[in-house]
Amino acid sequence: MQYTYIVECRDGTLYTGWTTDLEKRIKAHNAGKGAKYTKNRAPVRLVYYEEYETKQEALKREYAIKQLTKKEKLALIQSKTR
Repeated sequence: MQYTYIVECRDGTLYTGWTTDLEKRIKAHNAGKGAKYTKNRAPVRLVYYEEYETKQEALKREYAIKQLTKKEKLALIQSKTR
């Protein structure tokens, strides 16, 4: 399974990524071994994720989410929690 996700950093910034092991990736972000973007912003918390069958689907969705503004990402997160 492939995952596209959004994490919220301690400073309120949102980071989007993809992975095959969501739990391991979040632990890496929190250990300062995640993406360069989250390295100085740990701890992070998972606020959104989607599952995909293929890497291509996950990467396509990750790219689409990265194009969203912060306001649009927050709306996406809100729609998932309802």
